[in-house]
Amino acid sequence: MGAEALKLPVTERARLAETLLRSLDELSEEEHRRLWTEEATRRDAALDADPSRGRPAEDVFRDTRARLR
Repeated sequence: MGAEALKLPVTERARLAETLLRSLDELSEEEHRRLWTEEATRRDAALDADPSRGRPAEDVFRDTRARLR
C-alpha cells in the first residue's frame, strides 16, 4: 500500500496523511502502548543488527539542544 500511496497526486497524499494522523487520535491507550512497544523493539533489533548506526547519547542531546535554540 505504501508504494501505491506515493504515486497519488500531492493533494490526495496530503488528504490521506491527514486522515491517517486523525485516526491515531482514535487509538486506545492500550493500542498506543502496544504500537510504541513494537516500534521500540524494532529499533532495538535494528541497532543490535548494526551497532554502527547508533550515536552516543551526549551527541543526540547536544544536537537537540542546538535545534531548540
